[in-house]
Parts: sequence; structure tokens; C-alpha cells
Amino acid sequence: MSAPRNPGFAAAIRESFARQGMMGLLEAELASVAHGAVAIAAPIRPEVSQQQGFSHAGLAWTIGDSAAGYAALSVMDAGVEVMSVEMKINL
Repeated sequence: MSAPRNPGFAAAIRESFARQGMMGLLEAELASVAHGAVAIAAPIRPEVSQQQGFSHAGLAWTIGDSAAGYAALSVMDAGVEVMSVEMKINL
């Protein structure tokens, strides 16, 4: 992969992530931030479980959406934003 178009992408991602109310509600955290790849982790608490006690797919969907968006942002120019308009996750 080529050099980042925005050398400050990691700081920009961390600042943006800190402003996300949903990530705070889920107690999610950035597990790793790299050029082209971002991982987000969240604890599986009773509040985000489904009826059998497993993590609700909505948790995976939500952190997957943010991780994909931030991975895209990491390869874009400074000062731009991304927004999901279509997404598919296979569980």
C-alpha cells in the first residue's frame, strides 16, 4: 500500500472516535489503527446480548460499520469525512 495521503490519519481517527456517542454507549475502543485497517473491540455485556446470552448481531454490525469507515478514512486526504451508504456483514 502506498504512503498515507494524510500523515495525521491516526490522530484524526482517534479524535473522531472519541466524539461517537454510540461507541461510548457500547464501551467500545479502538483496538488498532493502521493505514488501511482499523479494529474496534467492545465488551459483550448483558445490555448488548441477545436472548441466548450471545452478543447481539447489532453490536457486530455497529462496530463493523465504524471500523470500515475509519479504515476508509485512513487512506483519504485530510479534512474529508466518510459515511456508510450501503453495507453487508456475514455472520
